[in-house]
Amino acid sequence: MKRLLHILSLSGSLLLMSGCWDRVELNDLAIITVAAIDKKDDNKIELSVQVFIPKALSSGGGQGGGGGGSGGGMVTLVRSQEGSSMADALSKLQSRIPRKIFWGQCRVFVFGEQLAKEGIQEEMDFLLRHPEPRERAYMYVSKGKAKKILDLLPPLERHSGEVLRELSDLRIGMQVTMQDLDEMLTSTAKAAALPFVDILSPGKGQKKLEAIPYIVGTAVFTKDKMIGKMTERETRGLLWLRNEMEAYTVNVKPEGAKGEISLNPVSAHIKMVPRIQNEKWKMLVKVDTEGSVVQNGTNLNLSNPQLIKVVEKAYQKQIQKRIELALQKVQHEMKADIVGFSAEFYRKYPKQWKRVENHWDEKFPEVEVNIDVEAHIRRQGYISTPGGLPEEEVKEK
Repeated sequence: MKRLLHILSLSGSLLLMSGCWDRVELNDLAIITVAAIDKKDDNKIELSVQVFIPKALSSGGGQGGGGGGSGGGMVTLVRSQEGSSMADALSKLQSRIPRKIFWGQCRVFVFGEQLAKEGIQEEMDFLLRHPEPRERAYMYVSKGKAKKILDLLPPLERHSGEVLRELSDLRIGMQVTMQDLDEMLTSTAKAAALPFVDILSPGKGQKKLEAIPYIVGTAVFTKDKMIGKMTERETRGLLWLRNEMEAYTVNVKPEGAKGEISLNPVSAHIKMVPRIQNEKWKMLVKVDTEGSVVQNGTNLNLSNPQLIKVVEKAYQKQIQKRIELALQKVQHEMKADIVGFSAEFYRKYPKQWKRVENHWDEKFPEVEVNIDVEAHIRRQGYISTPGGLPEEEVKEK
């Protein structure tokens, strides 16, 4: 009897053990590196994917790109299909690729401009509902068709998606993941922003497809529809407001000096202080930043504390000007709260917020904004006097 019970217990445990019955071998997967989603004129969705070719690396191939196959040293190929929805297009695409489509390594998704203007809600529903796409994947909007970005053959990177990912990691413009986009679309403001990309023309002597995508500004959304875009200059002010300023250089022209001084922000802290007084909604934007001089194109001796204060004043004015430019665009022209004012008012004044929640797009432009910038220069570089300038031409006071 003991032996029988022992056998029965072993048999029962075998049923609970996980096996490898549902595994998929790596060489049976079509690994997607980049996906482009476009809207066709017949109201259909065109899904284009860039598929990684493993044997290209093992055979010494190094050139990325789109097109037709594994010849010519390509490490990716591009395939497209249309459908009534993204799920339908994917189903048709799978029937034309001999390996199981795998989204787990897809780190870049690009929406076409037409699709972005008509709405991306259904496509976001698919990406968030599917178990494979990464929530940390970067999201973009392309000028014109998104598919054309997948066909590029960038000289420095293996494929075009890697170019965009590297630019985002460098903080060239906004850096928005799938999770970030979902949070913005479902936030109290129901407004979102994505990096807007275009194609940089190839250099002299390069082939047409030897171009790279690059970030030229920001696409602004109300709910799930793109309502406009911000230039690169306006985006810099937006990055200050969102406390995401890292990679840009600020050029300032001190009062009474010839030429400009270039500074890199070393640290920046932005605090928003909402206030409701006599039914007037106000927002104080406090900026505290420190900069480092990377080039002195003036005749100022920056070892003089008085001259440093002159430069700091110019630095403050430049930052304020950038923020005002961004606010003019998003608050008064687009009326899309992509700067987070709604969250600050909701957090501090939940009862008052309830009264304007359903028409925040009307209230947002009425918010009075005051900007308080505190900017300091902590590093003058390895030299204090202007390099290459005769001593008698240097301004000491």
